[in-house]
Amino acid sequence: MYMQIQRKTLAQEVAERLIQEITNEEYAVGDKLPIEPELMKIYGVGRSSIREAIKILSIKGVLSVQQGVGTFVTSKNIQESLEDQINNAEFKEVYEVRSLLDSKIAARAAVNRSDKELEAIKMYLDLRHTMAEENKALECYQADINFHISIAEACGNNLLKEIYRIASKHILRTFESSNNNNTDSFKISQKIHTDLYNAIEHKDSDTAARIAQLIVEKVY
Repeated sequence: MYMQIQRKTLAQEVAERLIQEITNEEYAVGDKLPIEPELMKIYGVGRSSIREAIKILSIKGVLSVQQGVGTFVTSKNIQESLEDQINNAEFKEVYEVRSLLDSKIAARAAVNRSDKELEAIKMYLDLRHTMAEENKALECYQADINFHISIAEACGNNLLKEIYRIASKHILRTFESSNNNNTDSFKISQKIHTDLYNAIEHKDSDTAARIAQLIVEKVY
């Protein structure tokens, strides 16, 4: 299981250039964008990339598409998605979000988890152990993140699950540098992660919450 390098699509690059031009007032609020064929020439991309870029900026509240009339600049203030905000946040802010949520999510998962969700949690727990023992750092970090995400998947609250999933993806990017491609701390913490799994398996919400908090505080 490998981390995927996220590459920007042509549409994302066009969207970023448009945002920069709107910020620099090359296009002012109220201005109509050039028609699609002109935009294709300006940015050197195909029609689908232009349309996707416009869709991205429409969702962010920057552009407004009026059918049969054109596309207009409606705002310079970009409405960032939750994922954008988390991606742009400081690591300590994202970590604080996770630390506030971990014990509550673990407690809810202990109550709400299904047998299938429990199997997924166990699968990632075992994979975490195997990858740590084999000193496969990236795979170990990914398995650890997936272990915690699978617990969030079982918590029964879709919003909590989504916030946690996005925050965890951000934290994954810090594991490599903070652990120096080493799995020693993951070997040490395997027992307490197993204890967390056991508490969830036995539907012991109080113990699950307590252990999850110890994991956050790195008290192994």
